[in-house]
Amino acid sequence: MKAADIMVKDVVTVGPEAPVMDIAALMLERRISGLPVVDGGGRILGIVSEGDLIRRPEIDTDRVKLGWLRLLLTDDKSRARDFVKHHGRTAREVMTQPAHSVAPDTPLGEVVRLMERHHIKRLPVVERGKLVGLVTRTDLLLALVSRPVVPPVALKDEELRARIDAMLREEDWASSATVHVQVEKGVALLWGTVESEEQREALLVAVRGVPGVKDVQPHLGRTLPG
Repeated sequence: MKAADIMVKDVVTVGPEAPVMDIAALMLERRISGLPVVDGGGRILGIVSEGDLIRRPEIDTDRVKLGWLRLLLTDDKSRARDFVKHHGRTAREVMTQPAHSVAPDTPLGEVVRLMERHHIKRLPVVERGKLVGLVTRTDLLLALVSRPVVPPVALKDEELRARIDAMLREEDWASSATVHVQVEKGVALLWGTVESEEQREALLVAVRGVPGVKDVQPHLGRTLPG
């Protein structure tokens, strides 16, 4: 699946001069936790989220006591930028920028990677320089629960064993395990040794996820420390 398959097309946006109080009220009214800031041509300038609005002088949360280490690691420029963000009156002053974005044909795996890498909950979808949609964590959850049900796969035991072996060869965390796979009437029997309980659990989860596997019976010991 790609970003275009799950994105929201009717995106709530604001202009760069939108007042902070209006933005907060809009987010509450529409029950959203963030929105893009766009210019008159539809080009995205930044994102305003709940996190950008929680340190405000109106509610006495703007002042943050900095420890001596933080003071040493930050300069006046950075502290001045923080002051503008916490005291700004318009979207332009408080928004987070640059706004990380994706194209409509970006695979969902890359969407998730960007969200995790930049610690963000939403990604604008941009095409030809203009905002065309928005993908949020909620959209990913909706895609998960609305996925089509895949009918059970009927495979011969030998073919199923070959698929399990091929899957395990692709998982880097499984390389240190010694596992021999047998399949009897769709039930996978795992024989061998693992280095940790976590590796054992991962093997069980991985093999159960192979289409056609009815059950997994592990016979796995622990590798003795060298």
